[in-house]
This record gives sequence, structure tokens and C-alpha cells, in this order.
Amino acid sequence: MKAYRIKITSWTASFRYPNFILGFQPSLEVPPLSTVLGLISAAAGRYLTFDKLQIGYYFDFAAKATDLEKIYQIPVDKKGRMVMKGIKSNVINREFLYDCQLILYLTDERLARYFENPAYQLVLGRSQDLASVREVKEVELQQSSSEQCIAGQIVPFSKNYLPGEVMALPKYYTNQNPRLILGTEPYSIIAYNKQVKAQGLKTFVDYFEPNEIRAKGCD
Repeated sequence: MKAYRIKITSWTASFRYPNFILGFQPSLEVPPLSTVLGLISAAAGRYLTFDKLQIGYYFDFAAKATDLEKIYQIPVDKKGRMVMKGIKSNVINREFLYDCQLILYLTDERLARYFENPAYQLVLGRSQDLASVREVKEVELQQSSSEQCIAGQIVPFSKNYLPGEVMALPKYYTNQNPRLILGTEPYSIIAYNKQVKAQGLKTFVDYFEPNEIRAKGCD
């Protein structure tokens, strides 16, 4: 299958757990679908809607650490609008990932070409998690006839039931203020260093040079 491979790297990344507001802020070890779709809109320079999108991605990182971060808590009224009076500051412990790599696969050439000259700055999580595009390349993915390993990905949990950290994640957000969630679905979050067998799933295989990605074969 013909696809377009986009390599994106960043020094840091942080993907917030849903519903965590106060206290320690852990990071997901693979970005949710909403983050990746947001990257495509940022590269395009406008809010995009997606219909029958074919997408896949792999994510890895070199290390995980925790840092102190100052945040501002802004109250909202009954209609969900921000109230500028009563803003409070706070200091929290936030987990972040270091030396990150996102490899994105798209079958739509138009979407892939946006990454050759992104309209807006790309980020992997917070506004300070600046990311850079290293490659946009056409590749041929081979459909696998054998059971493959899955790593550095999220997989819909329903009907697949793969082991991993199961989390209800948003698919996308509206472009209104405040943003509203468009669809939430349970996913198996499978970090690059926690490979699992595909267990009969339809998979496509890409090939890399040694040490180009951090995931290894299944144990």
C-alpha cells in the first residue's frame, strides 16, 4: 500500500491524561489521536474535518522525567465561558518525555504535503514542546500475513482487546471556545518498549535502518 511517511521530532513532549486537572500530571506514553489530528490542522493552517481518513503512527522517546510547572487556574461560568476574575496560580509536578520521535503515516498526499511547509508551529503537547519535521517521504507498506508486534501506538480497544494501558481518549475537538470533545473511545496505549502481538489484526509493515527507531522485536 502506498503511503506517506512523515518524521517529526521534538526535545520534549507531554500528553495529558484526560480528567486530570490538579495535582501530579502524568504523561501518556503515546500521543492520543486528537493530538495527531491537531498536528495535521496546524500544518495545513486551518481547522480540518476528517472523513474516512487512513492514518497510522508510531511514537518513541529516550527518557521520562518530572519537572515543576507554574499554571494559572481560570474559573468558568455555568455556560462554560472563562471568567477572568478570580484567576489563581499554582505549581504542579508535570511528567514529560525527552528526545521524542513521531512517525506519521498518511495515504492522502494532500495532507502529507502540508508538512513540507507547515503553516503553524507544530507542538507535541504543550506550547513549549516545539517539534520539527525531518522527512516527508513516499513509502510502500507491506501488508503482513503473519502475527506482528505492535509498539509505540494506540489501538481501539473495542473488538481488538489488546493488552496495554486502556484509556478513554478524545478523537478530536471542535474549533469553538471553549473547545468541545468530538467522540471519546477506549484505546489500548502500547508504549514503544512494551510490545504486544497483533493477535490476528490486519497490519502493515515498514522497514527502518538499525537504531532508527527504539522499538525492538517481540520478546
